[in-house]
Amino acid sequence: MKKAIIALALLASAGIQAQDIYTPGEGEGIVYFLPKTQIVVDIIATRVDYKPGEFGLYANRYLRLNNVSTRPETHWEIKDIKVRTAGIPDSTKAYIMKLKDKSLESNIELTDQGIAKAINTTSSYKEEQPEYKLQIPQKHENAHQYMTEDILVAGSSAKMAELTAREIYNIRESKNAILRGQADTMPKDGASLKLIISQLDKQERALTESFTGVTDRTDKVFTFTVNPEDKMSDKVFARFSSRLGVLQADNLAGDPISISISNSSSLPAPVEDGKKKKKIDGVIYNIPGKGKVSVSFQGKIKWENELQITQFGYTEVLVDGLFDKKVNTRVVFNPVTGGVIKIDKD
Repeated sequence: MKKAIIALALLASAGIQAQDIYTPGEGEGIVYFLPKTQIVVDIIATRVDYKPGEFGLYANRYLRLNNVSTRPETHWEIKDIKVRTAGIPDSTKAYIMKLKDKSLESNIELTDQGIAKAINTTSSYKEEQPEYKLQIPQKHENAHQYMTEDILVAGSSAKMAELTAREIYNIRESKNAILRGQADTMPKDGASLKLIISQLDKQERALTESFTGVTDRTDKVFTFTVNPEDKMSDKVFARFSSRLGVLQADNLAGDPISISISNSSSLPAPVEDGKKKKKIDGVIYNIPGKGKVSVSFQGKIKWENELQITQFGYTEVLVDGLFDKKVNTRVVFNPVTGGVIKIDKD
């Protein structure tokens, strides 16, 4: 932000001249960058924690529940993979706006990183940050608060399990009687009925969990960045293990998560003639290209789409004629791609 303020202050009393590739120490002016694209991959992974129930050993005997584990367990699952782009300053595309007293007065707005955002106006563009709905563990009721005195004073776990199972069946019978209108004391209205059924459901769930155990699911976002290149095929940028979760690419304890990128743009490829670059009369901006991007895991494509990728495009120039003394020209750039969003004149 400091750089942007300095730029605005300098340009408020001077104008912009033809632009050169920036060379340190070559003279007074405002240096700005064009952005280049980074591919950002967000992996949303879920940690699943299982805690066995107090009466897990008796789940089949009293509730006819099969395959109830009596051992705690933690494992990871990939919930989703999202891909987006981000713009960072391109050090090979740094330009200087030289200041001359007789030039047309103008001003330029820069991002905190020195990327051009707007000329002769301010930009309202805001890069949207993803907001994921992440699952967090829910509170579990303590089953003991719903246990009767007979259950709590039982002399063994087996007897407590038997009495708890009997209490679960009693709760189910009570719910059925209310729903059928056969209870000795029926709720007075719909709201009362809903409240009673909800309370009975809570009690049944808590007591049943003392047999089945409880499972907590916690989502976490892991973010990786990739510098795109044409014909990038199955580049491993991360790994995943059901036991350890999301890992760095060099950790062979997990299976690879790979990315493939190919240039799908119809724009002409930029040509480098190897000669010294000449002074450019105007404001330089990007025309981004496009690339097909896919992310794969265990042989399956988890995400695939086409994205704007600056490196697959080229640069153009807003000629100085746009910034005539008789015309107030305002330009807004996309600080992620470096492309023009809007040009206004009056």
